Amino acid sequence: MTRKKILLVEDDELDVISVERTLKKFYTSYDLLVAHNGKEALAMLTGPDNPVSPDVILLDLNMPRMNGVEFLKAIREDARFKHLPVFVMTTSSDNGDRTQTEQLGVSGYIIKPLSDTNVKKVDSMDAFVQFHLRKILASDG
Repeated sequence: MTRKKILLVEDDELDVISVERTLKKFYTSYDLLVAHNGKEALAMLTGPDNPVSPDVILLDLNMPRMNGVEFLKAIREDARFKHLPVFVMTTSSDNGDRTQTEQLGVSGYIIKPLSDTNVKKVDSMDAFVQFHLRKILASDG
């Protein structure tokens, strides 16, 4: 069985660490690939030297060089990535962002902050892993 791949497109190192910690609680067999902006992620997906083929993408919207919406538009125009599950991680409450990303076929949203250590509740990253990512990583497709 091949290891599942998760592409995390996130420029905030604290959010990267939060995602890594949450995934370690639930999974032992996956590869987490990190890109710090949309251009870097696009190069990882389409580059001539060993392009990555993730099972799911976790995507921040607000990043330098190429933001999440621009990246999402680019991959949705490519037949190889048109149906790849993409979950947006955002602090944005802008309905325009939500409408635009929904039109581009996102699978769902993870609301930041990803965790709040001062409140005893399930954080949004834990909930995402429990309800969505488990199904994606468990599938054979």
